[in-house]
Order: sequence, then C-alpha cells, then structure tokens
Amino acid sequence: MKKDNGFLYGIMTGVLGSLFSLILIYAIIKFSCGGVYFITGDQAQAFGEDGQKNIGKISQIHTYIEDYFMEEVEDEDLVDGMCYGMMATLEDPYSTYYSNEQYTELLQDTSGSYCGIGALVAQSSETGKIYIVESYEGGAAYEAGLVYGDEIRKVQGKSIEGKELNDVIETMKGEEGTTVDIEFYIAKEDACKTITMERRQVEVPSVKYEMLKDNIGYIIVSGFKDPTDEQFQVAIKELQEKGMEGLVIDLRNNGGGILDSTVNMLDTLLPKDSLIVSTKDKNGEGTVYKAKDKEEFKIPLVVLINENSASASEVFAGAVQDYKLGEIVGTTSFGKGIVQSLIGLPDGSAIKLTTSKYYTPNGRNIHGTGIEPDIVVELKEELKEKGIYTKEEDNQLQKAIVVLKNKM
Repeated sequence: MKKDNGFLYGIMTGVLGSLFSLILIYAIIKFSCGGVYFITGDQAQAFGEDGQKNIGKISQIHTYIEDYFMEEVEDEDLVDGMCYGMMATLEDPYSTYYSNEQYTELLQDTSGSYCGIGALVAQSSETGKIYIVESYEGGAAYEAGLVYGDEIRKVQGKSIEGKELNDVIETMKGEEGTTVDIEFYIAKEDACKTITMERRQVEVPSVKYEMLKDNIGYIIVSGFKDPTDEQFQVAIKELQEKGMEGLVIDLRNNGGGILDSTVNMLDTLLPKDSLIVSTKDKNGEGTVYKAKDKEEFKIPLVVLINENSASASEVFAGAVQDYKLGEIVGTTSFGKGIVQSLIGLPDGSAIKLTTSKYYTPNGRNIHGTGIEPDIVVELKEELKEKGIYTKEEDNQLQKAIVVLKNKM
C-alpha cells in the first residue's frame, strides 16, 4: 500500500467497481488499431438505463467532434480529456487523473530515483537564481565536481533567467544515456564553464544525516519514499554507534509521501503496540497502525517543522507530540489530514482519489489547521530571501539545538 503528498494509499491494478463513472468511460472507449470502439445493444444493458443514456451522450459528442471539428484530434487525447474533466468536477485539489506518462513519472518519484544529472537544486526567492545544493554519488554532477553554491546559468545554450525551478529541472531530466549541455558559474573558480552531462538513473537519498557538535545527531528527511524508512534506520544506527546523545529530525519543506515509510520510521521510535496513526473513510471504516518493534527510542529528540511540512510529515510530528517523545520546533505545519488512494487503470493511466481522513494517536485530525509547534520559531526574513544558507545561519535549527541541549 502506498501514499503520496496526502499519501499514496494502495496502488492497485484494475478499476474499482464502485467507481461507476470511470468504468463507464473505459467501457465506452477502448483503443483498437488507433480507433474508437463503442459498445452497443446487449453490452450496454449492464449499465442500466441511466448508464445507457450517458453512453449515448458521450458517443454522440464524439461523433460530432469527428464529423465537424475543423482540426484533427487523437482519440487518446479525447479520453484523457474526459478523465481530467471527471476528476475536476470533484473540486478536490488532491484528486486527479494521471495519463500513462504522468503515472510513470509519479511512480518514479515515489521510488526515490530519477534520470538526470544527479543533483539537488534550489532557487533563491530573492534573485531567482538556481543553485546546486548537493551532488549525488554516481551522477554526472558529482563526477563534474559540482558543489553547494555553484549556479546554473544556461541549459542547452539557453539562459534560464526568469525561469521557474520546476521548468529548469524538467529540461535537465531525460532518457538515460542522453546528454545535456549546462553552463555553470563555478564559485571556487569565479568563472563560467559549460559541461556536457550524461543523464543517468540516480538513486536520490531522501535521508541525510551527520553528527553535529556535542554528540547531537542531525537527520534531514526530505520526503517519505519507498526506501526512506530503511535509510532512516541506517542513519539512527550509525549515529548511535558514533555516540549520539540527542537527535534533531528536520521535516521542514517535506511535503509528505508514502504512509508505510512514515509508520515504519515511527515504529523505530515508539514502544511496541503504541498507536501510530489511524484512518477513517466516509463509511467510518479504516485502518489502525501500531508499533511492532520491541526497541524504544530513549534519546532526547526535537523535530523541526514549518508551513511546508505536510501530510506524512504531520503524521510523524503528530505522533511525536502526542506521546511527548520530543519537542516540536518551528512554525505551524501545512494542515493536510486526508488520505489519497492511487488506483492504476488497465491502460497504464491512473486516478488519485481522496478516500479518508487520518488521525493522530490522540484522535486529532489536523486538516486545515496543522500541527502547532511546542516552540514557535520563525525563519529569519533575510534567510527566506536568500534561499540558501548554512546550518550556523539557520536560526530554527540553532533554536532546536538549544532546546535539545536543555533536554540532554
């Protein structure tokens, strides 16, 4: 079972019987040698009188488009359009339709790998400039020696000035083995350099960790993906072996991800049989998740959150807060207390539906309100404008360290 930004909950193949409308569309139109096949007669009887009327209506619209619309339209585009429209009528920003290509990209994202230059990049809100934050081992950026602060100037010979971060990232991604020319301003050389970089499949760690001064462990969790729980457990083990006496877990700007990873991470911290989180759908039914691990985390803990910490991040922070396992420091989280089910369709596309609410161990649903930190600390305005700053400049992190030292 999987969950994404509001959780990907249960990737299933096929169509759910209760989703009559989607069944209707798939029954009406299927692809055969690039054409459209319409069911008629006895086959349509299975949908009942209302279903037959809807089938006839959609069939009629398709005929009008085919006969009278002045431009050529692909049948696949018409089907995708109907699916997008159907999901849009729900007026739920978290329920959507994914085409085959979009679904493939989504699964790639939750797997923790992608095909590109192998670097984490960030954009300054003040200048709009895009910088390298980190290069991943095995990627082209790492091999080129790119480090924190190196600036991206051009991609394929075109300036990226004024471009949005996501648009620039998309131009750098591509099929494995292909190349992309990127011009960087190399800070340590005070010079620009154009590098031809091979796109590769790169495993992107969603957990980074290090030991700070005074035996304080520091773990950054950027998202909850398939391998995140295993990476987290490795981080905890290695920091403990190095003599960790206190721990800061940084969930700032973590928009959520897979619930199972979140549950497994909390299982590492909570006593056996502790309630971690529960879900409830419109029929009052749901799932209860409890800790199974016999081990219990007894080291002083602080969790950092901010207004961009959402969904699975809030599950994590909510459980820590409810059990008083540690202090929550930062600003009020996003407030996303609902679950989405991701349902794969037979042609390789998918839909994501909001299907239930989740509740913290104390029974709180924080949708629309968020997790209130125990200690409120706003990030300094000048740091927000800079976008990139050191740990020493990070006033939220420094406050977390002070709080942790008092607990230690």
